[in-house]
Amino acid sequence: MEKSCTLLIHFDKGTPAIANEIKEALEGNDVPAKVDAMKKAIMLLLNGETLPQLFITIVRYVLPSEDHTIQKLLLLYLEIIDKTDAKGRVLPEMILICQNLRNNLQHPNEYIRGVTLRFLCRLNETEIIEPLIPSVLQNLQHRHPYIRRNAILAVMAIYKLPQGEQLLVDAPEMIEKVLSTEQDPSAKRNAFLMLFTCDQDRAINYLLTHVDRVSEWGELLQMVVLELIRKVCRTNKGEKGKYIKIIISLLNAPSTAVIYECAGTLVSLSSAPTAIRAAANTYSQLLLSQSDNNVKLIVLDRLNELRSSHRDIMVDLIMDVLRALNSPNLDIRRKTLDIVLELITPRNINEVVLMLKKEVVKTQSGELEKNGEYRQMLIQAIHSCAIKFPEVASTVVHLLMDFLGDSNVASAIDVIIFVREIIEMNPKLRVSIITRLLDNFYQIRAARVCTCALWIIGEYCQSLSEVENGIATIKQCLGELPFFSVSEEGEDTDSSKKVQQQASSTTVSSRRPAVLADGTYATQSAASETAFSPPTIVQGTLTSGNLRSLLLTGDFFLGAVVACTLTKLVLRLEEVQPSRVEVNKASSQALLIMVSMLQLGQSPVLPHPIDNDSFDRIVVCIRLLCNTGDNIRKIWLQSCRQSFVKMLSEKQLRESEELKAKAQISHAQPDDLIDFYHLKSRKGMSQLELEDEVQDDLKRATGEFVKEGDDANKLNRILQLTGFSDPVYAEAYVTVHHYDIVLDVTVINRTKETLQNLCLELATMGDLKLVERPQNYTLAPESSKQIKANIKVSSTETGVIFGNIVYETSNVLERTVVVLNDIHIDIMDYISPAVCTDAAFRTMWAEFEWENKVSLALVSCFFHTNH
Repeated sequence: MEKSCTLLIHFDKGTPAIANEIKEALEGNDVPAKVDAMKKAIMLLLNGETLPQLFITIVRYVLPSEDHTIQKLLLLYLEIIDKTDAKGRVLPEMILICQNLRNNLQHPNEYIRGVTLRFLCRLNETEIIEPLIPSVLQNLQHRHPYIRRNAILAVMAIYKLPQGEQLLVDAPEMIEKVLSTEQDPSAKRNAFLMLFTCDQDRAINYLLTHVDRVSEWGELLQMVVLELIRKVCRTNKGEKGKYIKIIISLLNAPSTAVIYECAGTLVSLSSAPTAIRAAANTYSQLLLSQSDNNVKLIVLDRLNELRSSHRDIMVDLIMDVLRALNSPNLDIRRKTLDIVLELITPRNINEVVLMLKKEVVKTQSGELEKNGEYRQMLIQAIHSCAIKFPEVASTVVHLLMDFLGDSNVASAIDVIIFVREIIEMNPKLRVSIITRLLDNFYQIRAARVCTCALWIIGEYCQSLSEVENGIATIKQCLGELPFFSVSEEGEDTDSSKKVQQQASSTTVSSRRPAVLADGTYATQSAASETAFSPPTIVQGTLTSGNLRSLLLTGDFFLGAVVACTLTKLVLRLEEVQPSRVEVNKASSQALLIMVSMLQLGQSPVLPHPIDNDSFDRIVVCIRLLCNTGDNIRKIWLQSCRQSFVKMLSEKQLRESEELKAKAQISHAQPDDLIDFYHLKSRKGMSQLELEDEVQDDLKRATGEFVKEGDDANKLNRILQLTGFSDPVYAEAYVTVHHYDIVLDVTVINRTKETLQNLCLELATMGDLKLVERPQNYTLAPESSKQIKANIKVSSTETGVIFGNIVYETSNVLERTVVVLNDIHIDIMDYISPAVCTDAAFRTMWAEFEWENKVSLALVSCFFHTNH
């Protein structure tokens, strides 16, 4: 039978120690051998062995030992063994243990006394504890603080037993006296915790009596005080005012843990602006003063919660939050930027953008490894700022355009997408953006950035100079034509002519078969083989730019975009250029470039020929330049841009609808109580309490007090585990939080008998792991019990939880088993939806190795089955 224990040790049962060997080692005088034997005995007991024959041996040879390690192991052994029989009565041999424990409680060594007192905290047998109570009480006045603090814990544990109040009637009064004279911080904390747990009124009275000295108490005691305040204020909200004053006084404590707990307590108990502002300031100070990244992340989570519920107050602290960008950790920077972007207002937008610009400039130093990723985050943040407040775009767009040639492709893509939106939304910036884009175009190295930049050039080059500069920039980046060449190796000398004549005369006799690229055979003469060399790529001069290098890698989608951009520029040149000669010249140059790209795509110099879509697109551009109609001109010069404007407007409309939907989530119920603040009596209320009342009224009016998870949703998550006709009815409420699953099982005894040793036995199938096994309970007739079981999820696979309920009755000696229904945990239970950009999704998707291997695996399986 599984039993609960506070000590869990892994032990390999493949080579179990024999009980006789352990017994011999315990009977000897060798202390290290005794220690090893006790450890083996404890491990065997934890793994299900009983070893009843060792008890008398341990009483005779281990109890008298003075070694501290042996005494500690002895207490662990006594904690594990069964101290009661099947009917719940204490075994007679436990009397021997009582005498030893009494001696230990009066031992001259402080360590022996202390560990024995800690052991008593884990005993539940009243018959063993009752004769030890006088010795425990004597240790409350011991000179050593280690013994006093453990004695207080022992008193608290005894008082919390079912019959503890009869054993220690005046325990709270004794502990209160100890608390008033105690000087040790840990002992004072334990004493106050005992009053808090066992006699809350005494704890409150002590706190209010010494309210002026709370700030002088130790860190441990202050933490218990905060826990007491939280509990009291939840049960009696009318007394929040006097306790909140204590919390605010503790905000100046030297301990950062106390300060953090104070801020959390303030937020949970009060909605007054003064209290929320004090908590936010505290979190901001902790964010800047703490060096641990985990602490920073936790504080940022708390600030984000404040941002969602008290945005107006958090707006004033936006620059303090931004200072967290000094941390080199990317997760901290990402959370910081997410919070800041939700706090932007017209008042602080200029300061925020200026700070982000400084951070962007810092990333150019290249000192940190992940500067590129951080720069991408900053660019996205500036993009969001410029979309919300277009007036700041002019201050950042030119700075960001310097990063079009960034080695981090994702960062460069974010920049060009930002430029594409800004150039449409801010007509005043179009001339300067086009000029800067043409100047920096040669720096772009990514094909996707090039395609977006070419689209901007084709759509927004309006004037004559812009169109001509656009065409000239594309020609310069493409380099000299053609893209490949076939060179002839014949010479004009007489000897070479004779050689060629001889070769031609023997062509018929020197022919030989050759294998072509498609696998077919052809004849090839030696003369032709020596006359021409295979076609080679012309790389161009040093001045040739990025477009040529990308085209020569076989990126013909980029070639199609180049053709479309040149077509738009030539069509627009016809509108702005009065000279027909110049228009024809530009058109012929564009046609030559397009034809050269087609020849490159169909030549054998590249490993892969041009794809059909790109080929058709370039051919359409050639036909369009040769014969232009008014309807086609309108489609190319106007419709494309109109579609982009429509896309932007729909995006903004969708974002505004999402904001409206969020704002309309909370509603007050029709029958909610209306509490008129102005009609209340304000006598004796502080300013903080008055503010709190106002905020509570506002929350109640806006429906913020209405919880999202109402009772109807909870009922849907209750699973019936047994039938209605079973003697024990059980149902489970499943709570899934990330990778933690909590089963809250309600067990009801439907019989007229007392159920003893009732145990909920659970097992899992799949990648689920039961963290701890529930303990045994005694269930009275027609009573119920709440049992919790924690389960860890280790992978995203469907798992099954199954088990049964086992119990005993006084009339039947055999154990009764009730089989439970299976609980199926699906992957969708612990996966929550989230928003992700296309670029981020593709980046994360590419990181999955299995996704890249699926196609190969399918091909190999198909080949194997068909073979």
